[in-house]
Amino acid sequence: MSNLETEPAEVVCDDQAPGGFELLEPREVPLGGPRAMIVRRTLPQRARSLIGAWCFVDHYGPDDVTDRDAGMVVPPHPHTGLQTVSWLFEGEIEHRDSSGAHAHVRPGEVNLMTAGSGIQHSEVSTTATRRLHGAQLWIALPDRDRHTAPFFEHAAAEPRSIGDATVRVFLGTLGEDAASPLRTFSPLLGAQLDLPAGGIADLPVDPAFEHGLLLDAGTALLDGHSVPAAHLGYLGPGRSTMRIEAGEQPVRALLIGGVPLGEPIVMWWNFIGRSHDEIEAYRAQWQADVIENGAATGRFGRVDGYDGAPLPAPALPGVRLKPRE
Repeated sequence: MSNLETEPAEVVCDDQAPGGFELLEPREVPLGGPRAMIVRRTLPQRARSLIGAWCFVDHYGPDDVTDRDAGMVVPPHPHTGLQTVSWLFEGEIEHRDSSGAHAHVRPGEVNLMTAGSGIQHSEVSTTATRRLHGAQLWIALPDRDRHTAPFFEHAAAEPRSIGDATVRVFLGTLGEDAASPLRTFSPLLGAQLDLPAGGIADLPVDPAFEHGLLLDAGTALLDGHSVPAAHLGYLGPGRSTMRIEAGEQPVRALLIGGVPLGEPIVMWWNFIGRSHDEIEAYRAQWQADVIENGAATGRFGRVDGYDGAPLPAPALPGVRLKPRE
């Protein structure tokens, strides 16, 4: 998914010191024009920029998209220095990108796109979709890997039982037998958890990881701390087990985690870099190669099969993007 904000803020992300529990509140962000799709963004924000290498979390729906104007229609747009993760609870999205990938994502499956040195892609909810509900997440690539050649992967996440929970691991591993085959560039975890009302799950986790629990439905206790729906609960490193308890309603949540990235990153619009000059160069190349000249070669390539024009980049802010320590 693209960040469609017309005046995207500069986000300089630096790992905060590990701590205990934090509750991150969502903010509503309209993506698009007059009939904008509303997403609830919990990462990044002032209180916390990263959880492991996870640097962006948008949560949306359930939305009635019977009217086709109300669905997801995200034209081709660029990314650098990151991986995008598409995960659905309801609906179906068609993905096309300049690596040549053409795939659909459905509930229980994951699309993982590695932008690396540069890619462009489009995402459109299919005509069969009546309700759209899911999350889009980004992972910052470490400096040593952020210029890798772009590629795309897709996999189904098989359900496993841990305590009362049904767990679907779509990235990394959880415990001994819940693992994803998809490639990551730093130690990570991404999983959906479903708990019945009153259910309890004691999850075996890596003590080097920090974790976030995004509540889609219900209210949960995360190691004794309340996390309401649409909020993101954070726990710092140092735990080998994590207890999640459902309240009076069933819980559905996404659990993300990873070893702290340990690197500051500059994130603006759909680009991740390390400096103002890098971001400026990415934007200039996108505008020149794709928007102005329609080139099929270069850093971002071309998306085939999408009926429409790519997104132009918004204007850079009037000041240099620079790290704020």
